[in-house]
Amino acid sequence: MRERLTVFAVRIVKMVDAMPSSVAGQAIARQVIRSGTSPSANYRAACLAKSDKDFINKLKMVEEELDETCHWLEIIMRSELMKESRMKPLHQECSELLNIIAKSIITTKTRVNTDKIVK
Repeated sequence: MRERLTVFAVRIVKMVDAMPSSVAGQAIARQVIRSGTSPSANYRAACLAKSDKDFINKLKMVEEELDETCHWLEIIMRSELMKESRMKPLHQECSELLNIIAKSIITTKTRVNTDKIVK
């Protein structure tokens, strides 16, 4: 997961560098560069979490940033700032990563709650 999120961040960087230099293009580029690169850093932080609660909280940040990135990628496609054919694979990867992280959060919460019942 760590490598996949890093590769995703690099793809976002390259995509942002190809954005048009219009006012809208630059404004959205600034948003998507932040939201699209932070999941890899936040995931690394989650891997160093001090507790299950800390791990879940950090994964929630990854989830939020991925969701925001999906939003910006949709805006880029709908506004035709970049060709949809170029954006679709990146959007698909973002959606897949988001689903994996969401399921990881659910799995960890379930495990934590099961551990509480057993104790």
